[in-house]
Amino acid sequence: MAVRIAVIGCGQWGQNHVRTLAEIGALAAVADRDATKAASFAERFGVPALTPDAAIADPTIDALVLALPAVLHGPVARQAFAAGKDVLIEKPIALDPADARASAEAARAAGRLLMVGHVLRYHPVFQRFAALVAEGRIGRLRHIVAMRQGLGRFLGMDAVWDLAPHDLSLVLKIAGAMPERIEATRRTVLSDDTDIADITLAFPGRVGAEIHVSRASPYRDRRFSAIGDEGMLVFDDLAPEGQKLACYRHEVRRQAEGGFAFRMADPDYIETEPGLPLDRELRHFIRCIETRSEPETGAAEAVETVRILALASPPR
Repeated sequence: MAVRIAVIGCGQWGQNHVRTLAEIGALAAVADRDATKAASFAERFGVPALTPDAAIADPTIDALVLALPAVLHGPVARQAFAAGKDVLIEKPIALDPADARASAEAARAAGRLLMVGHVLRYHPVFQRFAALVAEGRIGRLRHIVAMRQGLGRFLGMDAVWDLAPHDLSLVLKIAGAMPERIEATRRTVLSDDTDIADITLAFPGRVGAEIHVSRASPYRDRRFSAIGDEGMLVFDDLAPEGQKLACYRHEVRRQAEGGFAFRMADPDYIETEPGLPLDRELRHFIRCIETRSEPETGAAEAVETVRILALASPPR
């Protein structure tokens, strides 16, 4: 029997879940606090329009996708777990670590799945990137750099909470560990909140990482890099198809007479699988429901991400 999933929250990102689940054939219903909006999507995709409470209570619905304001994710998710639903929660799952931990504990106690919507983890280019790092293509991992900047997205949430979760999730995957030290600097430039932030992390084995996010940049940048002692990998999400993943065999070597020498190398572009990240994410969620397996981006990572974001933010 096919998995039946309802989407609660038909806003800017929730509607993408609605459309993609409909294409997959798993959309069972839509729900939104705005009944008119829910009715519009229900008519378009041929499914019932429900209230959020009705979607949670409906015994014919197996799982939910929550795409709500972050402050609502925890209470709604815990209600869903108590009703026996598996839940995919859009990032961030909460705005404070205690709320995130409460949702993870509620899922565990109810025996349900909690998956966080870190969609870039399911990007086929990033998944190839992660596999190359794991197999040693760039030698020993030394440093990770994430850049995410552009102009806009002033949505009532500061740049750390809005922009950094995606890259933080990528960093945690590549580092393969939780950070031992976290530092952050934040700057207000064009709004009344954090517009630019730099987060640095130190991991076991002397692996470092830096994340730069900005919504006050005159140009867009979506690059993610891993630096090893035998090469460097770059995932450039804005590059043309066929050039999104590159390996650079730059060399830096110690000279016998002292100091260092380096040699630049041209990029070696690496072929990757086709596929849309959200489609892959939702199909992974469905497989986890069917097999009762832990999601790639499960409860532990969701809680750790919120903990790090809280440490990188000013006290509320």
